[in-house]
Amino acid sequence: METNEVAAWNVFRTDCPSRQIFDRISDRWSSLVLMALEDGTMRFSELKRKIGGVSQKMLTQALRGLERDGLVTREVFATVPVTVEYTLTPLGASLLTTVQGVRSWAYASIEQIDAAREQYDRRAGRPQSSSPQPTRRSL
Repeated sequence: METNEVAAWNVFRTDCPSRQIFDRISDRWSSLVLMALEDGTMRFSELKRKIGGVSQKMLTQALRGLERDGLVTREVFATVPVTVEYTLTPLGASLLTTVQGVRSWAYASIEQIDAAREQYDRRAGRPQSSSPQPTRRSL
């Protein structure tokens, strides 16, 4: 795999600033926000509806972090109630491409991962999950 590494950075060092980026993109809600914004600007309430299971607190934290990192812009409109819209920046759009790749890989690999988990759980003597696993059609 080809990388464009900068000699000054080393992700394996605890003080490397690139670790903060790994923390951001490995955060479930941040990645989902990026993907939710791939089709354009959205209001907070639209994002909350689109991203199933996210609490107001976690969505707010994710959006603040993405805004701080320059991945999302936040625009406030003086309406009653106040309207707030979020949009991907060019930097955010460039990261979105990578996140979409991870999503595609997950979609293509989930059945293999589920099988590996079941095999592992059987070897470890863990009880099998009683909850039904989503099928490809429900994704």
